[in-house]
Amino acid sequence: MSLFGSGATAAANTNPNKSIEVQQPPSDSVSSLCFSPKANLLVASSWDNQVRCWEVMGSGTNVGAVPKASISHEQPVLCSTWKDDGTTVFSGGCDKQVKMWPLSGSQPVTVGMHDAPVKELAWIPEMSLLVTGSWDKTLRYWDLRQPNPAHVQQLPERCYALTVKHPLMVAATADRNLIVFNLQNPQTEFKRIVSPLKYQTRCLAAFPDKQGFLVGSIEGRVGVHHLDDAQQSKNFTFKCHREGNEIYSVNSLNFHPTHGTFATAGSDGSFNFWDKDSKQRLKAMSRCSQPIPCSAFNNDGSIYAYAVCYDWSKGAENHNPSTAKTNIYLHFPQDSEVKGKPRIGTSGRK
Repeated sequence: MSLFGSGATAAANTNPNKSIEVQQPPSDSVSSLCFSPKANLLVASSWDNQVRCWEVMGSGTNVGAVPKASISHEQPVLCSTWKDDGTTVFSGGCDKQVKMWPLSGSQPVTVGMHDAPVKELAWIPEMSLLVTGSWDKTLRYWDLRQPNPAHVQQLPERCYALTVKHPLMVAATADRNLIVFNLQNPQTEFKRIVSPLKYQTRCLAAFPDKQGFLVGSIEGRVGVHHLDDAQQSKNFTFKCHREGNEIYSVNSLNFHPTHGTFATAGSDGSFNFWDKDSKQRLKAMSRCSQPIPCSAFNNDGSIYAYAVCYDWSKGAENHNPSTAKTNIYLHFPQDSEVKGKPRIGTSGRK
């Protein structure tokens, strides 16, 4: 097994799953990936201060991703999301700015500001508001017609992750806080939970039925949490992204848009597909030679995009600029990988 960063050789395989490679990837690590809700347009934000957009074209084995456009922030970009009509991209990052980028060709405009880097954002179509989460320990809601936030919600700590499926919203902060909001009453916390995982939260994903959420942490573990007190017996956690005694971060959680199964991606360089209802892993993919910091399904679940690049989980001493390369790949899931199946027997988790 080759080591990350400086230990990796030129022969290290960043694409053992034979995925389609996205052309002209960012020059530094990718912080977020998101697909348009309306078309196969993929956006990536990166530590090279850029937000880029590609169009995925073709069918079958003849598929490619064509670079379409890009915009710049003044500092590394940490997050991106789409407006529900597919016309506009939002991004935020270390320059503390929230930018709106109309893909019609208009220049990006700054629509919000924080007092520290912007780590997360989400568009809420039911409210026509953008919500942003920052290391300044606030969530801010933005009505794009007004320069000031429509509401500022104090958080107990820095925002690390955010998931929205109206009316459910969950924000994860430092110190393992999980703050649940009912967006029909967004100015009041609905519930505050201590993460079921023992270490720092890295990612969240709301259940498609809005009855709970997944939480992933730096310790190679995912928690499945239901909101209803009567459903607490259904809560469980499971280990993943581990290799012997090596434990890696779970960096990304994505529900499949039609099957309700989900994908995990981690710093071990692998991505896996799971069914929480039958408590089994549907498919384990081959490990890439670098971490996977982020991933996303397209709007119908036929494409799973993932980035392969150094995530700094082992610090600067494991970063070798001469061998460091950023890749974005497109995987086309088979039904057998992402379609839930009934539990066979009761001999423990597969």
